[in-house]
Amino acid sequence: MEAHPNAASMLRSRAIIPPPPPLLALTLPSPLPSPSLSVTVARPCSRNRKPSFHRFPLFSDLRTMTISKCYSHCGPIPGPPEPDSLHTLVVVSFYKFVDFPHHALLRNPLKQLCQRLRVSGGIILAPEGINGSICGTREAVEEVLAFVESDDRLKGLRRTESPVSPEEEALHHGHSAASPLAAGEDAPFRWDHVRVKLKKEIVTLGMPAVSPIERVGKYVGPEEWNALITDPDTVVIDVRNNYETRIGKFKGAVDPCTTSFREFPSWVEEHFQLTKTDDDEHPNVEENSVQTVEKEMENRKQDMPRVAMYCTGGIRCEKATSLLLSKGFKEVFHLEGGILKYLEEVPETESLWEGECFVFDKRVSVEHGLVPGNFKLCYGCKQPVSDADMEAPEFEYGVSCPHCFSLKSDEEKERARARQRQFERWGIIGGPDKGRPTQEPDSAKPDQLSRSI
Repeated sequence: MEAHPNAASMLRSRAIIPPPPPLLALTLPSPLPSPSLSVTVARPCSRNRKPSFHRFPLFSDLRTMTISKCYSHCGPIPGPPEPDSLHTLVVVSFYKFVDFPHHALLRNPLKQLCQRLRVSGGIILAPEGINGSICGTREAVEEVLAFVESDDRLKGLRRTESPVSPEEEALHHGHSAASPLAAGEDAPFRWDHVRVKLKKEIVTLGMPAVSPIERVGKYVGPEEWNALITDPDTVVIDVRNNYETRIGKFKGAVDPCTTSFREFPSWVEEHFQLTKTDDDEHPNVEENSVQTVEKEMENRKQDMPRVAMYCTGGIRCEKATSLLLSKGFKEVFHLEGGILKYLEEVPETESLWEGECFVFDKRVSVEHGLVPGNFKLCYGCKQPVSDADMEAPEFEYGVSCPHCFSLKSDEEKERARARQRQFERWGIIGGPDKGRPTQEPDSAKPDQLSRSI
C-alpha cells in the first residue's frame, strides 16, 4: 500500500493534532456514490434500448450529471451495435439472357421459395431468360439467388445490389409481423408480395430476331465510362423512357423521348436515317449496279458513329446494343451495371450524372451512393413526381398528377378515387377480401374484422 501523500506533515504535527483512525486514513481510488446518486445514475443506464435504426434514445436525465460521474458509474457510453449483415435488408436486381424454353417450370417453386423466405419484389421468366428485382434479408435473398443459379443455364447472373435505408427498413419490419396488410404504400417493399410472371420477353422490344444471346455490344465499366462519353466522336444515348429521363440523365446524352422500349427501334431508324429510300428500293439498272449498291451501303455503315448507351441496370442496353449491331453499327458500347452501378462506384465529385435515377420500386428514385432520392410516385400513372408537382392543382393523391391529368378521362379518375377510398378504409385495394367485401366495416362482426386485419 502506498503511503499517504501527507504522511510526513502528519508525523510532524502528531503532538498537536492526533492522527486519524487507521480506517479513515486509507485513500480510496474514487469516492463512493451516495445512495441517492446511485439510484439517479442507474435508472437511465438500465432503460431498454430499441434496436430499430441502430439508434439510441437521448437520456435527458444525464444532462444534469457531469461527464466524469457518468463515466465513473455507468462506464463508457456504448456506440451503435454492429449490424448483422445476414439480417439487414438488401435490394438486388438481376438478369441473364439465355435460351430458356422450359422457363414456366421455374415459376411455382421460385414463387413458393420467395413467399416462405418473405422475399418480395418482381421476377419475369421468358424463353430468353430471367429478369428480377427482389428485397429481403441478405440471407434470404442469397438463398433465392442460389436456387435460381442451381440451374446451370442461369449461372452467372448479372446483379446490382442496393442498400435499404434505416427508415425504410423500420417501415418494412414494423408492418410485417403477422399482418396480411404488410407495409402498405409507405414501405419500399411488401413482405407478403412477390410476383413471378411469365412473359414472351424479359424486356419487351417486340423484335424476337434481336437476341443478346447471339451478339451484344462491348461492356464499359463505371471507371472508364466518363472517358468514353466525353469523347466528341461518341454519341451517348439514354435508352430509358421519358418519365425516367425527365428526372435525371448523363450530361450531354441524347434523349429518344420514348414512352416505351418498343418505340426505340423506330427512333433508331429515323434518327440515323436507316430507313430505305426509293433509290435503295429501285436503283438505276446499270452495269455493276449490284456492286454499286453494296458500296453505298458500306459507305453508310462507315458513317455510323460510335455509340455508347446506358439504362437503369443494364438489361435494356443488352437488347439495344444487339439491335444496333444488327443495323450495321460497328462500335457499340454500353455501361456495365447501368446507372445504379455507376452511382454506387463513382464519387459524386467525379460524376457526370445529373439529377436522380428512377427505380422500379417504392424508393422511386436514388442518388449517388444509392441513397433514396426526393421523388414520390403518382399512383395514377406510376410516374415520378416532385414536391412542385404535388403542389400543382392537377395533383390528386392516388388519382392524377400534372403528367397524367390531361390523359385520363373522368371515368378513369373516378375509378382511381374509388380505389384510393378502398385503400384508405381497408389498407389494401379491394378491402380485406381483395375486391369482394361482403359488408361495411361498421356492421362487420368484431371477430371478422380481427381476422381480416
